[in-house]
Amino acid sequence: MFDFLEGYDVLGAFWMTVKLTALSAVGSLVWGTLLAAMRVSPVPLMRGFATVYVNIVRNIPLTVIILFSSLGLADVFGMTMGADDFKVQGFRLAVLGLVGYTAAFVCEAIRSGINTVPMGQAEAARAIGLSFSQTLTLVILPQAFRSVIGPLANVLIALTKNTTVAAAIGVAEAAYLMKTMIENEAQTLLIGAVFAFGFVVLTLPTGLILGWLGKRLAVKR
Repeated sequence: MFDFLEGYDVLGAFWMTVKLTALSAVGSLVWGTLLAAMRVSPVPLMRGFATVYVNIVRNIPLTVIILFSSLGLADVFGMTMGADDFKVQGFRLAVLGLVGYTAAFVCEAIRSGINTVPMGQAEAARAIGLSFSQTLTLVILPQAFRSVIGPLANVLIALTKNTTVAAAIGVAEAAYLMKTMIENEAQTLLIGAVFAFGFVVLTLPTGLILGWLGKRLAVKR
């Protein structure tokens, strides 16, 4: 029944999806946290930059961003991401595009968590002599992260599904292989079912685990 899978590296394609998701998630969390810090910063220039970045990037289709990473950064500006191999370069550019796009949503999730922290805690931190950066890292962000584990889980699940867009620049992840198999095989329905099941396996446990973690670590107010 599943003879059509022979000759195709389905597990390898999903492993590529996992690598895209993991690296993009880490990069998005770092860049998104910095953007969130800038959005609540007392420096107008930093607030303005973060606000403009988030509002623009969230309203640009991910496909456009991924294509710009390849056609714009690589072909026009010659950015190779330190890779001589075309496949490695495409992978790194896809991660860059996914990070730039997803970080905007991570930023808004974290900013919503920052807004749940009572103002009195920030005022108390300033009263004892802590700087803005110390107040943010020691008092505000730890509570904010605990408040937004659920929303961040949703962003991570969306990121896992968004990795399929990397197929547009030739990254051999799951969606790229599915397209190839549909073109070569007659079992369209079964191929779709196999890849749909694969994405469920990737996203469902993530949602359940992070949902449980969010309830476990929720800040009691």
